[in-house]
Amino acid sequence: MSFDRFGDNSGDRFGESFGRIERKPRRAVSFAGAERSLQDGSAAPGSLLGFGNGRSYGDSCHNDRGALVEMRPKDRILGFDAASGIIEAEAGVLLAEIIAFAAPHGYFLPVTPGTRFVTLGGAIANDVHGKNHHRRGTFGCHVVSFELLRSDGTTVSCAPLNNEPLFAATIGGMGLTGLISTARIRLMRVASLDVEERITRFADLDQFFELAEKADEANEYAVAWIDQIARGARAGRGLLLTGNHAGNGNFTVNPRPTRLRVPFELPFSALNRPSLTLFNAAYLNLKGRGAEPHLTGYERFFYPLDGMRDWNRLYGPAGLYQHQSVIPYAQAPDTIPAMLEATRKAGEVSFLTVLKRFGTIGSPGLLSFPQPGYTLTLDFPNRGAGTLALLSELDRLTIAAGGRVNPYKDQRMSPATFAASFPHWKKLEEHRDPAFSSNFWQRTAMALV
Repeated sequence: MSFDRFGDNSGDRFGESFGRIERKPRRAVSFAGAERSLQDGSAAPGSLLGFGNGRSYGDSCHNDRGALVEMRPKDRILGFDAASGIIEAEAGVLLAEIIAFAAPHGYFLPVTPGTRFVTLGGAIANDVHGKNHHRRGTFGCHVVSFELLRSDGTTVSCAPLNNEPLFAATIGGMGLTGLISTARIRLMRVASLDVEERITRFADLDQFFELAEKADEANEYAVAWIDQIARGARAGRGLLLTGNHAGNGNFTVNPRPTRLRVPFELPFSALNRPSLTLFNAAYLNLKGRGAEPHLTGYERFFYPLDGMRDWNRLYGPAGLYQHQSVIPYAQAPDTIPAMLEATRKAGEVSFLTVLKRFGTIGSPGLLSFPQPGYTLTLDFPNRGAGTLALLSELDRLTIAAGGRVNPYKDQRMSPATFAASFPHWKKLEEHRDPAFSSNFWQRTAMALV
């Protein structure tokens, strides 16, 4: 199946992160060029970083002191075992392309983030999670093995029982241990790509917390949308979306891209309080009309924002910040309402406010973000100092509750916040390949050395 490559981040946009905060031309080098420099020893310290499809929100995918290695052209699927569901592919293949290949065989991704335009290597390097962490853990839980190109010119085979320390450091290691060239992952057999979805309205966060654990027990997938703008008695209202794969045997994948897109960059952010007040009210009323289960396609359930190309342009030329935190179970009922109240007091509006419950399945990754608790995601247009002050306050509330802030969604957390989130970060530094670095690592970990 020929998949239209409209998800590519290429051409004059190469090197741009999805948050679009620091927009500048960035040096690029091909995989073959990077491979030569590693093999002949000419790669300088900190001079390289793999770059997939630019879906990271912050600066973990940037290396302005060196060059970004173009990984997207390495997009071949190399093998598939229909009995075990193990697929082998090059690191630049998109998750969308894996879905298109595996669906006719009755398989789907065991874990998927909110966009299918992430590369396989990027999914491993960030140890992404999805709406079913309580059932399947992170993406790294399903990695069978991978080949890792290091600065000594060797390619190291890594698996849970083979070079395990490097295997663990690479999963969630944000590309700092070398270049993943190929990987093998175990897919999940499903009875259909379609999802039986149920939407339950909740009046406030207290009601959500009452529903969340039972929702996880009964469903493969669960996620909540919050009306972040609502105040007073309506504060914390939202929709709980749960789902399970249907049994109708539909494995149809549409390889054609959506025609919908934001065609040009607005000179201002279209996402403000009046526009979001209208949108949130309409979404709540239309999406939450019926509580009966209904059939929905996998694209609409897992990837609703993929239906609008370049939607991040709506935030305007200054870009957007995404803040994702995880708060332990016991502290979440107090801390998450406090975080939402802080956003309202700051006068900031979040276009996409998502709340999910992480389970207790541990990741093999050394620096994996999820931990048992509730994860809150907020998106803010970049309005300068006020937005940054709010993000620092959200960091403070997160760390005070014993939580952590997601590094691969970040553009500005302090070294202290990073160290409090990941106190074992030095273990990753021990396994970091000297030829690899990133803006994020320089800004946080290296400031702690």
